[in-house]
Amino acid sequence: MIYEDEDMLMLSGIQHYMFCPRQWALIHVEQQWNENRLTTEGNILHQNVDNPFYRQNNNGVATLRSMHVASKELGLYGITDAVELHPSSDGILIEGTNVPVLLYPVEYKHGHVKTDERDEVQLAAQCICLEEMYDTNIPEGSLFYNETKRRTVVRIDEHLRTLTQRLAGEMHKIFSEGITPLAELKSCCKKCSLIDLCMPQLSLQTKVKAYLKNNLYEKDA
Repeated sequence: MIYEDEDMLMLSGIQHYMFCPRQWALIHVEQQWNENRLTTEGNILHQNVDNPFYRQNNNGVATLRSMHVASKELGLYGITDAVELHPSSDGILIEGTNVPVLLYPVEYKHGHVKTDERDEVQLAAQCICLEEMYDTNIPEGSLFYNETKRRTVVRIDEHLRTLTQRLAGEMHKIFSEGITPLAELKSCCKKCSLIDLCMPQLSLQTKVKAYLKNNLYEKDA
């Protein structure tokens, strides 16, 4: 499916969606947001990274900041943290370069490596956008975690591409329907900046009411 400009969603939201579809819907469908310590730390990190006028050159590898990217296939648009340009005879020519280069996206995170693939799908979405824009192939990128001060290399393999495409499709479906998924209390909820808006603890009460209705009240009727 090819999405029109008016149907495009924010690329950064795919990480929120994989973490919690309800969190993503509260932000992107209902336009709700709260800050907490973790989101503030992330904002501070990106203030130091997202400078579109800064171009670093390290041993012949130029780094572009805050590139605007988009994919009509995914229906996503956004801004990358950094894209390194590695000179290579197998690369492509882009504006501002006089030699062929390979595009190598680097996404900055303030925390540490996650137990799931939420950071990887955001990086993969950036790669898919760049591939579509420049008619090239990007086999890998990196995640830089501020807590460890280390990079984690991510292979943009078929599994990650399929997962990214599936999540993007689910996001568009929920957005078009305008229905926020129901709350579900999880261990990760306590770290969410939207916990007071989401109120996932109420999902336990809902489950109790449903249980009583199905197993007690109907039998007494």
